[in-house]
Amino acid sequence: MTVATSSSISSPGSKLATAQLAGHLLVDCLLAQGVTHAFGVPGESYLAVLDGLHARRDKIQFVTCRQEGGAAFMAEAHGKLTGRPGVCMVTRGPGATNASIGVHTAFQDSTPMVLLVGDVASDCRDREAFQEVDYFNFFGPSTKGFAKRVERIDEADRIPEYVARAFATAMNGRPGPVVLVLPEDMLTRMTAAQPLPRVEAVQAWSDPGSLRTLREMLLKSERPLIIAGGGGWTPQSAQALQRFAENWKLPVGNAFRFQDTFDNHHPLYAGDVGIGLNPKLAARVKASDLIIAIGPRLGEMTTGGYTLLQAPRPAQKLVHIHASAEELNRVYQADLAINATMNAAARSLEVLTAPVSVAWEAWTASANEDYLENLKPTPSANLPGDIDMPAIVGLLQKHLPLDAVLTNGAGNFASWVHRFFRHHGLVKGHKTQLAPTVGAMGYGVPAGIAAAITTGRVAFTIAGDGDFLMNGQELATAVQHGAKSIIVLLNNGMYGIIRMHQEREYPRHESGSRLNNPDFAGLARAYGYAGVRITRTAEFEAELLAALERKEGTLIEVTLDPEVITTRGTLSSITQSALARVSQQSQQ
Repeated sequence: MTVATSSSISSPGSKLATAQLAGHLLVDCLLAQGVTHAFGVPGESYLAVLDGLHARRDKIQFVTCRQEGGAAFMAEAHGKLTGRPGVCMVTRGPGATNASIGVHTAFQDSTPMVLLVGDVASDCRDREAFQEVDYFNFFGPSTKGFAKRVERIDEADRIPEYVARAFATAMNGRPGPVVLVLPEDMLTRMTAAQPLPRVEAVQAWSDPGSLRTLREMLLKSERPLIIAGGGGWTPQSAQALQRFAENWKLPVGNAFRFQDTFDNHHPLYAGDVGIGLNPKLAARVKASDLIIAIGPRLGEMTTGGYTLLQAPRPAQKLVHIHASAEELNRVYQADLAINATMNAAARSLEVLTAPVSVAWEAWTASANEDYLENLKPTPSANLPGDIDMPAIVGLLQKHLPLDAVLTNGAGNFASWVHRFFRHHGLVKGHKTQLAPTVGAMGYGVPAGIAAAITTGRVAFTIAGDGDFLMNGQELATAVQHGAKSIIVLLNNGMYGIIRMHQEREYPRHESGSRLNNPDFAGLARAYGYAGVRITRTAEFEAELLAALERKEGTLIEVTLDPEVITTRGTLSSITQSALARVSQQSQQ
């Protein structure tokens, strides 16, 4: 392989141009798209790109991660925070397959992302060469994969074209991930091609006729409800949504794990429509006569397993506004489908002329009252132990700054912040929640580290014991890159959500959900974080304040009674309810 990195070449009818390694050109193309950070694990298949990163290290930071799954989660989190594609770089085969969890998360969460995969050399292709994978079949949309586009760059001169198209594809319509495959030998060729200009997402505006129809539907409604969420939101669109809701006095619920889309402190807020849904809000969704879904794709979690809204034809009138035409009428046949991006949709809606008074003011007020009531711990829960989780979340609310980024992976532990923490969110200018709607464990720790690296804001992660051990090694990445996150780890010695479902379906038949855990506080200290353990609620506030003050990151291990399985009841209560059901069924 040549070690030359540049030379002068000329072509007929053109001025003398400087040639460089294709791997260097690729980095220049990323810079032209505004990329400031790339997350990845280095590999020999893309050494020329790494060399380009070295040459431009003052302009773009390569964040060296410990596992490609963590790197992909970081890139996905970066995409959520910035609205521009997060970039992940991995090597062929195992590197790409490890990273696939982050690609799948970006797909289901509608997050812009670009995965760059170093590949086998062209002369080794289709021979099952070392670590060779068919990425088109693995990731490709034509095989019901989970990338919007998968392409291989075989010609160095076309790198600018492919990179610009990848960024445009990742951002336009429903945002999502794009995979670019980079043959090793292509990256070492010389090319005089130049980067293309930065691409921006194209705005799709609401049809004026559809807006008039929406207004007519609102005027005929008695119990309308907005459900807002999905990808593509900005502070400006969130603020426009708020003005629309205020003009029409509409109650607003946020879709599953998009709780920062609408200000949770606003008197029009009705709560989040997702897992652990407030029963009163679930009843309200069913009782509504007009659902206006702005942005979410209305997946299984937001619709309560397609029961809150019956598929394919809901009992409620449905207005579905989405950035992707392919998403409209795919699962739900809407009474009115509007293809519009969130910025355009919200700005169209905020100027929709509202009447002086509406018929649903009491409906809206009671929706907010139900939400506020749900912020109080469930009186009948009788949760045992010396840890009061609602009180701990209250201390987070008290001490975390308004622009703090809260992250979590998947598990019952997340339900504490989902239910009791209140986001100001995008309407105040910042995205403050990073949570995987795909339900991927191990997301919270790397997402928090990515938030700390790329924003400089306080990054807080709530994790479970099983969840943390998926990607806890990325604490080493945080320390290496001078990032600080605060992690509250709830240790109950099990995969709690699986144990809960086991008790519901097969009471007292525990299998595979028990965990024998390490010393988490000691493990955190080994990585370079501060590590502490608490066993009583009274110990938490001082540790949180110390974590906010210290320069390095902190892990606070909270020993949680295994009985404290949900925000509404104990593990034993779930078991007893299941046994009673089984007994009743056996008698029938």
